[in-house]
Amino acid sequence: QVQLVESGGGLVQAGGSLRLSCAASGRTRSRYNMAWFRQAPGKEREFVATINWSGGSTYYADYVKGRLTISRDNAKETVYLQMNSLTPENTAVYYCAAATLFPLATMVGYDYWGPGTQVTVSS
Repeated sequence: QVQLVESGGGLVQAGGSLRLSCAASGRTRSRYNMAWFRQAPGKEREFVATINWSGGSTYYADYVKGRLTISRDNAKETVYLQMNSLTPENTAVYYCAAATLFPLATMVGYDYWGPGTQVTVSS
């Protein structure tokens, strides 16, 4: 079992930045490929970005447009999502997830999920 807990969400003004963190614990956590998804109000959960277990490969959703960066620190067992130039369209609950396959841009295949962290961007 792997446990994931997100943090770092909050309220930010448009144009601001946030860094989300996802702390992992449990078995063989460093060998998992990790991802961020988001779910905006009234919408389905959608893929944001994924990073392989070593941190050497990343894959992003097309809409990210370079404003979001996924990274990981295996020594700290933590995955990050740096979000810059935020707009109200970034308002969502952000979830991290773990999978044995890479890259996966759909929810199917992710074995573990965190409870999510709320990001709200005001205009």
